[in-house]
Parts: sequence; structure tokens; C-alpha cells
Amino acid sequence: MSVSDEVRVYLKNKPYMIEALKNGIVNYSSLARIIQHDTRLRQYHAIKAALRRYSLGLLEEELGMERHALSILKRSTVAIQSGITIIIADGELNIEGGSRIKLNDYFIYLVEKGTAFRKNSKSIIKMHENVSAIVIHSEQKLEAMPGFVAFIASVLAEQGINILEFVSCYTETLLIVSSGDAIKSYELLMSMM
Repeated sequence: MSVSDEVRVYLKNKPYMIEALKNGIVNYSSLARIIQHDTRLRQYHAIKAALRRYSLGLLEEELGMERHALSILKRSTVAIQSGITIIIADGELNIEGGSRIKLNDYFIYLVEKGTAFRKNSKSIIKMHENVSAIVIHSEQKLEAMPGFVAFIASVLAEQGINILEFVSCYTETLLIVSSGDAIKSYELLMSMM
């Protein structure tokens, strides 16, 4: 295996280092010495050169993914749905309407304001009441686009917006945020379109 290949394999299991390389905040000399110490590689200058090439490749890949994600977002529609309640329960609840997802150990319910259910049920683990859904409707290409949801999540996180829950299925991306963050999220996404 070449030095470049070994450096890539080493970094593959260190996502924090890959992120630092993408952001250009790595001291290549220091990282080359760390890789020397952690592996059997001894060619310091070859490791450092491999890091520089790998970093440039990551940057080009990141820009390509960002451009692709933006192009999908620009052809999408964004809407806000307020008055949503998210219920996480360890058993089935008798709820008419809304959506239910069965996971390994619990159920997740997404219901609209005014939906009747017993709030004091012992099955309820957690509830997010009066939250908002940011609904992004995209074209079918979305399913084949790796990183779209991660891109959207990172844009919102950079602005201090916490995504409480999210679902991405077919052409819909549903982000549940606090009601206080709904308008800010919507405006941010719309400004990118």
C-alpha cells in the first residue's frame, strides 16, 4: 500500500481530523508526526505531502457536495407547520390521526394541535409540545444525494438552531424545531434558495 493510501486509511476512522482538514485548520507537520507515531510509516515528507493532497481532495469534494445540495434546495419548496406535538412512548398509544413510527424499543408520534390523546399515559417517555415542522419538499434526486440532510442540519446548527427530530423520506425532509426557531430556520433556508 502506498503512503497516500495508508494516510487515507488512518484518517478514515478519525472524522474529527477529516473535518479539521476540510476546514484548513490542521498543522500538516504536527499531524504527519502523529501519523508517524501511530503507524509504521516513517517517511515524514511523504506523509505530509499525502496530507496536503488529501486535504485538497476533501475540499473539492465538500464544495461539490455543497453545490449539489444547494442546487437541490433551490428547486425545493419550504413550508412551516406549527402547533405540532412529538410524543415518544415505550408502548402504543390510542391516537387518531397523525403519524406513527415504530422503532426497536419505542414509538414516535407526530400529531397536530387539537389531536386527542391521554397526556398522562405511563407509556409516554418524552413529549415536545407546540413545536414547528420545517417541511422541505424536493425533487426525486434527493434520494440519491448523500449529505443533503447533513448539509441542512449543519447550516441550521451554525446559526444555533437545534433540530429536535428529523425525518427524511422520499422527497420530503421534515425538521422539527422549537416554535421560537421556526421563522429563523425558514428565513435561513429561503435565503439560500
